[in-house]
Amino acid sequence: MGIERFIGVDLAWAQSRARTKPNETGVAAVDGQGVVVACGWTRGLEETMSWLARTAVDGSTLAFVDAPLVVDNPVGQRTCEREVGRRYGRWKVSANSTNQSSPRQAGVLLRQWLQESGWTYDDGTGGPPTGGLVLSECYPYTTLVGAAELGYDQERPTYKRRPARVPTARWRAVRAAECDRLIARLAGLAAADPPLLLSSHPSSRRLLSEPSPQKAADYKHREDLIDALLCAWTAALWSRHGRARCQVLGADDPLPPGPAATIIAPARPEQRRDGGAG
Repeated sequence: MGIERFIGVDLAWAQSRARTKPNETGVAAVDGQGVVVACGWTRGLEETMSWLARTAVDGSTLAFVDAPLVVDNPVGQRTCEREVGRRYGRWKVSANSTNQSSPRQAGVLLRQWLQESGWTYDDGTGGPPTGGLVLSECYPYTTLVGAAELGYDQERPTYKRRPARVPTARWRAVRAAECDRLIARLAGLAAADPPLLLSSHPSSRRLLSEPSPQKAADYKHREDLIDALLCAWTAALWSRHGRARCQVLGADDPLPPGPAATIIAPARPEQRRDGGAG
């Protein structure tokens, strides 16, 4: 039995307060042939849970979430987050620190709710799952620089954070242009193994037909969908190729027993935990 559906969730990390409108979460689902069967946006964990319930194939779905799902460390940075910097720092990729004092832990709550609904959290240490309703953590930046198909051989694309070399006055235009180049590279995944067919769904097809906006809110709207699609493709990559193409960051975390806090990340040979970038 193999996984039939791959879901990506670019989760808004903060839990909304009463009277506060939740930030958008990007969501996307692809099948084994790379067809985008659903994609769009949700607001709040309840809406995200409802979307997952509608979209998952019972007994055969792997969801990759861009958000900390297991946070066992009282202080400091999770082991998997430190390993992002060690393995991908040469490509200007690092991770935010998360611990039990961090206020933004919507991912932990999402995992708990999904587990109560029949999902299983998988830390990846046993390899890709072959069935069930399974969720794991990923980080789109590691996909961008760890998957050679996307061509970011030297450093991550500057579609999010302004590099010091770009003046503030020019940043929005530069960011939009960089995002368009990223989308063009994502379109190239149509010929990859596994494939991703952006043109197969109206929402993802608009990424190809409409230029990236410069207005901040509109741009973030687009960015969330891109990251969700990256998460879904990463899930498919892990399912198809396992450790031949990906590594499990944080697998040796010495914290309490049970599932480890891990990030499943595509990796070039020089980014491997066992002897590469750090």
